[in-house]
Amino acid sequence: MTAVTDRQTADLAALADLCTPWCVHVVATLRIADLIAAGAADVTDLAARAGCDAGSLDRVLRHLVSKGVFEQVAPGTFGLNEAAEGLRGPLPGYDLDGIGGRMAQAWGSLLGAVRTGEPAYQQVFGRPFWADLDAHPGIAASFDELMGVAGHGRPDPAVLVSDDWAQVRWVVDVGGGTGAMLAEILRARPGIRGTLLDLPGQVARSGEVFRSAGVAERVTAAGQSFFDPLPAGADLYLLKNVLADWPDREATAILTRCAAAARPAGRVVVLGGISPGEDGQAAPALLMMVLVGGKDRSLADFAGLAGQAGLEVTAAGQQPSGRFVVECRPAGAPGRPSARVGAA
Repeated sequence: MTAVTDRQTADLAALADLCTPWCVHVVATLRIADLIAAGAADVTDLAARAGCDAGSLDRVLRHLVSKGVFEQVAPGTFGLNEAAEGLRGPLPGYDLDGIGGRMAQAWGSLLGAVRTGEPAYQQVFGRPFWADLDAHPGIAASFDELMGVAGHGRPDPAVLVSDDWAQVRWVVDVGGGTGAMLAEILRARPGIRGTLLDLPGQVARSGEVFRSAGVAERVTAAGQSFFDPLPAGADLYLLKNVLADWPDREATAILTRCAAAARPAGRVVVLGGISPGEDGQAAPALLMMVLVGGKDRSLADFAGLAGQAGLEVTAAGQQPSGRFVVECRPAGAPGRPSARVGAA
């Protein structure tokens, strides 16, 4: 039997520490770093401006100072250091009044998720994640802010492995948020028209995105769930940062809808949530597990889901940006090219 050393005990205690992360979230929510940058230093002044108790704030800040975040200039007086500078500005992922609070508290459901294999988010907040966002527009807005441009990440019109757009005339962006990516695709390719498909509240906010890009006359919006039948007959169906948000059953259902709409010869392109997985392993993505039961998948795992949905992987590759892209076609599609995997 191996004896447990003091060093091992200390290391485990540091790894298991919940105090420091919560203190970081609290000062981020109260915007303490911004208040110090604006000239406040005394904890009484800081607390008055932040709307909190001075004694409690002093204890939180002194703990963070001991961990290397903030400086204690004198008793009750605090300043910024390099680490604390990182807490300036809006930080939706840390703000406990927005999506940061949901993500922080959702970790309390980890044991339930591990025991059952299903997300236990609703046990903490009363609703599954997406229904919870629908019920709380302010939290949904902070989630969009955290995700990036219009809640759908940085737009990038390079979405094909081969960059071959010769046969593409109609693109459907499935789960495309407020249309930032679709707008860039259409702006870069004037001969293509597009359909943005997402829940009504998302597509209702897309008008200005398309007008600003100068493509509004070439876009239609479909306010619906992607679990319902999709507009049929398009040349390209895009799924960007969608499948990793769902467990296998729901991901397969989404792919099945895409396959049905893409028949006989359309393509389904997946961006995000798939890795080459040469060792058969994708990233653990534990936060997605506790929030929605989703996960990243290896290419081999994804190919299995695609097969169940009636799709075959025809190309996959890493783009110069580092993004991994997978293209599929309906099984038995006429003129289907041979599958290839390589760099884009």
